[in-house]
Amino acid sequence: MSSDAEQKISDRKAVSAYPEYTDSSFGVCGWFLIILSVLLIIVTLPLSIWTCMKTVKEYERSIIFRLGRILRGGVRGPGLFFILPCTDSIINVDMRTITFDIPLQEVLTKDSVTVSVEGVVYYRVKNATLAVANITNADSATRLLAQTTLRNVLGTKSLAELLSDREQIALSMELSLDVASESWGIKVERVEIKDVKLPHQLQKAMAAEAEAAREARAKVITAYGEMNASRALREASLVIAESPAALQLRYLQTLSTIAAEKNSTIIFPLPMEMFPGFVRSSAQPNTFS
Repeated sequence: MSSDAEQKISDRKAVSAYPEYTDSSFGVCGWFLIILSVLLIIVTLPLSIWTCMKTVKEYERSIIFRLGRILRGGVRGPGLFFILPCTDSIINVDMRTITFDIPLQEVLTKDSVTVSVEGVVYYRVKNATLAVANITNADSATRLLAQTTLRNVLGTKSLAELLSDREQIALSMELSLDVASESWGIKVERVEIKDVKLPHQLQKAMAAEAEAAREARAKVITAYGEMNASRALREASLVIAESPAALQLRYLQTLSTIAAEKNSTIIFPLPMEMFPGFVRSSAQPNTFS
């Protein structure tokens, strides 16, 4: 079923829900004025035809009031239709999706933190008859309802939930707005949390907490690195102890590294046979007579 067909069915249901929205209860005086208007149009043809013809765009619908009552059949349009200029008045309703920003709202969260929140709402008129007959200004009412709903929903959330569950909060607001505005002929299509602004002092506290957590993790990582390095050095010392030639090779490798990195350094290699004597002399305890 097309959207136009759904719109017509919805408008018929809206009109049938209000018995006064019929063209059969104008009374004797009303019918007299209608007949007089038709006769006036006939007498002034073809000039009067220009005042009788009305056109509405593809994205608009027109509600016709005849002597203050909505005509049977619901809305008119899009395209060309005729009215009685003396007794009829029309109201055009835009059926396109309308977007508006929720102004900055200061909200007290569940954990007693004051935050400023902005949002955006997308809605459209689903039933033009209800949007005209049931409420004075559907756009203004939807805007006010969005602000109230934003405060009510965020008041039940903690700061952590507000920062991490934006999609869930937006969905909850969308459902609440859609249910509340259904009797106005409004369909809320989408709600988004645009921005969350925290107090300056809270931002500094959260930044200090995050920095402290990063420093703690860095210290833990450094400690693990030192522990792994000490274990590797211990294993290397065991390997060198088992093979004396490994110590000499390591010594020559160190000299080569120093010579490559610091070219201005003068290195005097010493024979490895001199070191066991120093080791033995340092290992013997000093005795005093």
